Amino acid sequence: MLITLLIIAVAAIGIYIFLQSAPFGSSPSNARLERIKKSPNYKDGVFQNLSPTPVMADDASYVDMIRKQFSGDSAREPDKPIPGIKRDLSVIISEKPVITWFGHSTYLIQTGGKNILIDPVFSVSTSPVQFVGNKKYQGTEIYSPADFPLIDYLILSHDHYDHLDYQTTLDMKSKVRSYYMPLGVGSHLESWGIDTTKLTELDWWQETNLGDGYKLVCLPARHFSGRSITDRGKTLWASYLLITPTHKIYIGGDSGYDTHFKQIAEKYGPVDIAFLESGQYNAYWPYIHMMPEETVQASKDLQAKVLLPVHWGKYTLALHPWDEPVNRLTREAAKQQVTVTTPMIGEPVILDSILPAGKWWLDQKK
Repeated sequence: MLITLLIIAVAAIGIYIFLQSAPFGSSPSNARLERIKKSPNYKDGVFQNLSPTPVMADDASYVDMIRKQFSGDSAREPDKPIPGIKRDLSVIISEKPVITWFGHSTYLIQTGGKNILIDPVFSVSTSPVQFVGNKKYQGTEIYSPADFPLIDYLILSHDHYDHLDYQTTLDMKSKVRSYYMPLGVGSHLESWGIDTTKLTELDWWQETNLGDGYKLVCLPARHFSGRSITDRGKTLWASYLLITPTHKIYIGGDSGYDTHFKQIAEKYGPVDIAFLESGQYNAYWPYIHMMPEETVQASKDLQAKVLLPVHWGKYTLALHPWDEPVNRLTREAAKQQVTVTTPMIGEPVILDSILPAGKWWLDQKK
C-alpha cells in the first residue's frame, strides 16, 4: 500500500510540474484578473456564453466517443499530401483585400498596406508536446513563420492550442507590431516574454481604433477556453469584425451556432466576407462547434457576401472524415444560394475580384 501511495504521489507531482511548463501558459492574475472580474460576461469565477453551453451533450457516451477516437478510421485523414501554392507573401498583388489561408484557422489579410494575421499555428501538432497529439497533414507545411512579412496586427480568437501556439508565438515574436485578443489571453503571451505594451485585450462588443480608418470590434462567440485541467473558462473567447475604409470582414474564431450572428448583423450591417468554422464538429459536442449546415446559416445571419470555411484541412481533431465538412458545406451553400470560396493553402482570395471555388480536395483519394 505504501509503495502504491508513493507511486501516486510521485505521478501527481510529475503531472503538476509538467502543467507548469511554458506551453501551458499562465492564468490571469493581479490587475488583469481584477479587470476580468468587472466584465458582464464573467460570472461565478468563469466566463459565460450568451446561451447555456455545455461542452458535451447530455446523452454523450464518453466510452463510445473514446472507442471511436481510437478506431483508426483511415477516412479521417487525406490519402495524399494536401495541395498548396507557395508564394512570396511580401508581394502585394492587388489594391483590393487579399486573403491567404494556411489550413485550419490561420489566415492572412492584406489590405491597405497592412498585414493582419489570424490565429497563427505552424507547429507539427496541436499539442503542447509536439511528438504526440494531432499531426498536421502532409503538404500543409509549405509555409512557416519565416515566410511572413512584418505583421501589423496579430488577432487571436481564444487560447486553445489549435489557435494559440506556443512555439509559433515565439517564432513570430520579432515580426509582430501589436496583438489583439479576448480578455485574459494576454496572461499566456506575457508569460512567454511578449512585450505587454504590444498587447490589447478586449471584451465582447468593445471597439478599438487601429488608426488609418481601421477599427476592430471584439464580438461574442459560443465556445469555451482553457489550456490545462484547471483553467477552463478563465480567459474569454471571441469573434471579431475588422472594419477597413472599404470593407467589413468577419473573423469567426470557434463558435457553436447561436443568436449572436444575427445580433452582429443587426448592429453592424452586412459583411463582405465571413470566416466561419466548419470542421471538428460532432453530435457529442453540438453546442461548441457548428455543423456545416449551421455554418451556412450563420453566414446568412451575418448577411455575408462571401463565406470562407475554416477550421478544417490541416489537423484531425474530430471523428468525421477529413473532407466531410467542406462537402456538406458546399452542398448546403448551393441549396441556399450562398457564395463560398474554397482556396487551396496559399491560393490568394481577392475580395470583389477572385474567389477560388475549385474542389481540390476531391483529388485526395487514392
